[in-house]
Amino acid sequence: MAAELHFSRQTMLAAAVLLERLTSAKFDQMVLRLGMNHLVPQGDSVSVPKKGVALSTQLLLQPQLLIQAKDGTMTLGEALVREAVAVMHESRADEPEQGQFRRCLARDGFVVSWDKGDCGSGSPPWLRRSMPESIDMPTNDDEVHRLLTHFGYRVALGHLDQGIDAHARGDWASANAQFRTFLEKLVDDLATHEFPTENSALINLNNRLQLLGSKSFLSQSRGEWLPDGKSFIGGLFKMLHSEGSHPGLSDEDHCTFRLHLTLVTARTFLRRSFFKG
Repeated sequence: MAAELHFSRQTMLAAAVLLERLTSAKFDQMVLRLGMNHLVPQGDSVSVPKKGVALSTQLLLQPQLLIQAKDGTMTLGEALVREAVAVMHESRADEPEQGQFRRCLARDGFVVSWDKGDCGSGSPPWLRRSMPESIDMPTNDDEVHRLLTHFGYRVALGHLDQGIDAHARGDWASANAQFRTFLEKLVDDLATHEFPTENSALINLNNRLQLLGSKSFLSQSRGEWLPDGKSFIGGLFKMLHSEGSHPGLSDEDHCTFRLHLTLVTARTFLRRSFFKG
């Protein structure tokens, strides 16, 4: 069996919405391929959107259910995503449902292409990874949300969710601004959690980064933080600050890059705080 592909809840729901463009007969055929015909109503007496809701409900109940699809054994969630990719059209890229599905895939670390390269058997569109297999973005996202909830960092979590929602809508400027605000608030929360006495008197981001660096929560030897700002964290915040609130200065690829960096960085530091405790 091929390596399992992981997709977020938002991506699977966006896939189900996109599949509503199918005719009733073709939707029923797709449900049969997924082995869900005993749980999803069939026939012309039920509208495709209602069938889509029934399918989404079952999908969210058992996304990891293994089924035998035409491309081999895979989870129900992956099979549904592949069905949705198959109905995408390059000429309909601007349609809201297809655009949202594509952006959700990008967030999970995947792209859809129509090129003529050697992508294996079949015909385009093809689903491809946009980053190494070892970087599982849905798992990173889930863990970040769990740890933020565990520590009670509700304001930081709110900024992250607003950024993710803005990214899904294609509102790049708003997403960029929220990702930076999220990381700023996360630094504040981590400094308060790790060093409550020292952090209480600090008034800005640089002071808190200096505290985390001087106390070795951020590693100077690995270049995570340095007093002169020429470090990973210093560069990350400078990059996140650029093109933040100004409309028209960012694009999808750069915003998705910021999202991935934000999630990977947040997960690393939240795990560090969790296992240290």
